[in-house]
Order: sequence, then structure tokens, then C-alpha cells
Amino acid sequence: MGKHYDFGKEGEDLAAAFLVQNGYQLRTRNYRYLKSEIDIIAEQDGVLAIVEVKSRKSDYVQGIAEAVNKKKIQQLVKAADHYVSTQNVQLEIRFDIITILKNANSFEIEHIKDAFYHF
Repeated sequence: MGKHYDFGKEGEDLAAAFLVQNGYQLRTRNYRYLKSEIDIIAEQDGVLAIVEVKSRKSDYVQGIAEAVNKKKIQQLVKAADHYVSTQNVQLEIRFDIITILKNANSFEIEHIKDAFYHF
């Protein structure tokens, strides 16, 4: 695998650890449905968080969270709908983004709750 993949996986690992440290229970990672993938599905206080992780090594012109475009949102919603229906989930659903920004030897993590709505 390439360096880009390795950094993306490292970002997802950091995001998962961040969620656990903040009281979330991880349900699954890298959930796939057709062409869609959800990076992390976690639960806390009766809410199911569908989490997209975006990792970058620099914060250039476009903000990291802005990389989640309309098509990606549609794919996340489709995969979340499949997960909820096949797992018979009876929880409130929320779509979050966790951004990981690597600066030299440190990481800056931001958790954006309710990042978008699934209309």
C-alpha cells in the first residue's frame, strides 16, 4: 500500500482512539455497502455517530472538512441506511466528521458533530 493509504489508516486509528477516549463505544470500522464506505460507526448516549475521517498533512486552501462533498454525503447516507436497517438500529443517527491535521510530529484532531444532515 502507498504512503497516502498508510496516513489515512493512521488518521482513522487516531480518530477511533479519540472517540473511545471521549466515551464512545465503537461498533464497527470501514463498513462497506456497494461502493460506499463508512470509516467509523460509534455509539454514545443513545446516538449512533456515522463518522467520516479526513486526514491531511497541511491545511491548504480548502479546509479539511470541506472535502466531504455532495456525492460523498450521498454515499455515506446510503451506507448508513443499509447498516441501520440490517442491524435493526433504533437510535438517533448523527453524521460527524473528524479531521486530523498533521503538523511536523503532532496531530490536531477536530470532531465536528452534526456536520451535515441526511435529507
